[in-house]
Parts: sequence; structure tokens; C-alpha cells
Amino acid sequence: MAQVRCEVTGVFVAAGESAAAPLVLLADSSGRKLPIFIGISEAIAINSALHRETLPRPFTHDLFIDLITRFSIALSSLRIDSLQDGVYYAQLVLRDETREEDIDCRPSDGIAIALRAFVPIYVEEGLLPEAGKAAELPALVSLSAFLTR
Repeated sequence: MAQVRCEVTGVFVAAGESAAAPLVLLADSSGRKLPIFIGISEAIAINSALHRETLPRPFTHDLFIDLITRFSIALSSLRIDSLQDGVYYAQLVLRDETREEDIDCRPSDGIAIALRAFVPIYVEEGLLPEAGKAAELPALVSLSAFLTR
């Protein structure tokens, strides 16, 4: 199937009556949305990258970017390519002068890294309609607003 370029529209908390769960929301150019539920640490890392915040100490994702840069490895893209048993799977696409490699990663880590490296995020075409049909989200609150309550 085809890969569709998506952008991160924000990091939110889905606030239900009994619980709150962080999620990152991706959207393609036609407005189809893909919510991916993530942990709070991952939400903070993605939100930090999305808002280009510079922290006094690097996150692990910053360390990863520094490492690949120093060793002349280029990050080409992030591909979110499958959904199995309710879990999304992703691949970071890395290359050097001689080869290209796909490295398995959690979508949340991949998104945090892709945002820091300014590389595109692609989603498998078939995941967007599936997510749109399955996702009935409660009210969404931005992560920043949720954390300052």
C-alpha cells in the first residue's frame, strides 16, 4: 500500500469521566486523523520537540539525533506502517553513504525523533481510515493546558 505524509497536529490528553490518557494526533493533507495513545513521558518529549523547546539537559531523543549526526548517519523519515492487536508499529529510515536501513521503533519515540530531525512522517494509507472508524475520542485537552491545571 501507499504511504501518506502526515503532520503532528498536537499532543493532547483524552479526558474521560474516570481517566485521562495522553495521545499524539497525526493528520494527512485531506484532514484524516490518526490518534495514537502514548505514555506521559513520550507525550512530553513530543510536545517539547513540537514547540522547539530547548531543555537544559538532552532527552534520549536528543542524544539519538546527536549520535547519528556525529557518525554521519542521515535520518530520512519515519514510517508508521502497521497496526497489530491495537499496537502501532513504526520504522525509522536511516542511511549512510553505502546503505539504507529500517529500524523498528515505537511510534512515539519515532515521532519525537522525526520532529527533532525535521524529517517527514508517513503513515500507511490503510491505517488512516481504520483509525478514523475506530476512534471515538472523548474531549481533547492540549497537553500544555492539562499540565498547567
